[in-house]
Amino acid sequence: MSFADIGEIMYDPGRARVFEHGWQSWSPTGAYRLADTPPRPADETIQILAYRPETPVPDGTFQGEGLLAVEPGDGSVELWSAPSPLQVPSIRAREEGGRLVISADGPVRHHRGEHGLDRALRDWADTMAEPRAFPAVPPMWCTWYGYWGKVTDADVIENLELSERHGLGADMFLIDDGYEAEIGDWLDGRPEFGSLARAVDAVTGAGRRAGIWTAPFLVGHRSRLFREHPDWLVQGAYAGRMWDQELAVLDVTHPEAAEHLVNVFRTFAAMGISHFKLDFVYAGALAGGRHEDLDPIAAYRRGLELVRRGAGEQATLHGCGAPMLPSIGLVDVMRVSPDIAPTLQPKSGDISQPSQLGARLTGAAREFLHARWWVNDPDCIILRPEVEAREEWAAHIAATGGLRGSSDPIAALDDWGLETTRRLMVPTATDPS
Repeated sequence: MSFADIGEIMYDPGRARVFEHGWQSWSPTGAYRLADTPPRPADETIQILAYRPETPVPDGTFQGEGLLAVEPGDGSVELWSAPSPLQVPSIRAREEGGRLVISADGPVRHHRGEHGLDRALRDWADTMAEPRAFPAVPPMWCTWYGYWGKVTDADVIENLELSERHGLGADMFLIDDGYEAEIGDWLDGRPEFGSLARAVDAVTGAGRRAGIWTAPFLVGHRSRLFREHPDWLVQGAYAGRMWDQELAVLDVTHPEAAEHLVNVFRTFAAMGISHFKLDFVYAGALAGGRHEDLDPIAAYRRGLELVRRGAGEQATLHGCGAPMLPSIGLVDVMRVSPDIAPTLQPKSGDISQPSQLGARLTGAAREFLHARWWVNDPDCIILRPEVEAREEWAAHIAATGGLRGSSDPIAALDDWGLETTRRLMVPTATDPS
C-alpha cells in the first residue's frame, strides 16, 4: 500500500522527540530528537536481516513499524499504532513547514497521553495483548557466546557440571546453533558436535530443562531440504545471506512442509527438550509466492502455530529475530534487542548488528513490553575478562526484569565474572516493567 497523510502536529523544535519502534527483535528502537539521524541499515542484506525489507525509510523521515510516538515538547504524547497484531502498518513522521506530518501505509489507531512517553508506551502495550500472568522463568545457560558454531556435546556436559559446582542456578541448558548438519536440516546432526541425545539426557538427568535452537523458517542452499524439496519453498522470497550461503524460506502453507515442521518439533519434544529458541523468524513474514494465498503476517503466525503444535502446549517458545507485533500471543519469551557481542561497538557501525551498544539501547527502549506481551529476553550475560565494558553490560542486565542466561564458558570466568554472573542469575520479574 502507498503512504497517506493521517495527521499533523505542531512541535517545540528544542524539545520534541519521535519514538520509532522497530519491526523485529534486532531492529533499532528508541526516541530521537528531530535533529538526530536514527539508525538505518548499513547495506541491503542487513535491511533484510534486521529491518523491514519492504519499507526502507526515506532520508529525513522517522518511521516506526506498527508504532510511532511523538512528544511535541508540551508534556503530551501523540501515538499512532497498528490496530491489531494481524495488521502492522509502517508509520512515518516528516517535518514540513514547522509541523510534523504523520503518514501510514495502512489503518492505524491514534492515542493521546499526558504523562510522558514511558507511561504512554506502557498504557498502549496493555491495549495490544490480552491480560496474562507470566510466571517467573528461572535462569539458563546457553552455548552460543562461548562456543559459537563449534559447540560439542562435551561442552554442554562440562558446563552443566560447572554450573552445579559453582552454584550458578541455571535451570535450563540451551544448545544453540552448531549441533545441526545444515540450516533447515534440524534432525541431521553435525558429526563434530557428537550426540544431541547424549547432551539432552545429561541435562534432563540432572533435573534441568533442555533447550534447543532452530531457525525454523530458513532453508540454507546447502541443505538437504533445499535440494530435495524445492516445492516447499516460498517462491521469490530471499532471506539474505548467512553461514556463507544464500537463504530461502520454508512455505508453511504447503501441507507437506507444514507436516515436516510439526514433526521436527515433535521429535525434539520426544527427546525431552522443552525450551525452543526460534531464531531468524523474520523469514516467515517475507513476501513471496506461497502454496496458499496467505498474506505474510498471517503465514508467519501460522508457522508459529505449527511449531507450537509439534512442541506441545507446555513447551516454552522463545522468539528471536522475530517480527514484534505479529508475535503477540504466540511466544512466551522474546528477544527484544540485537545480539550482544564481546565488543562495545558493532563492526559495521549499524546497531542492529551484534554489539553491546545496540543490545543496551534497544533492550532498554523495549523494557516496557516485559510481562505485558511476553517475558523479555535482553540477551545473555557474558562477563569473561575479554568482554569490553563488561561492568556496563552487567548493570544493564541487572536493570531488566527479563530472562537471565549466562553464555560464557564457565571455566573462562575470573572471580569478578563468576561472582557477578551468580548474582545476576535470578528468575524473571513477574510484574510488568
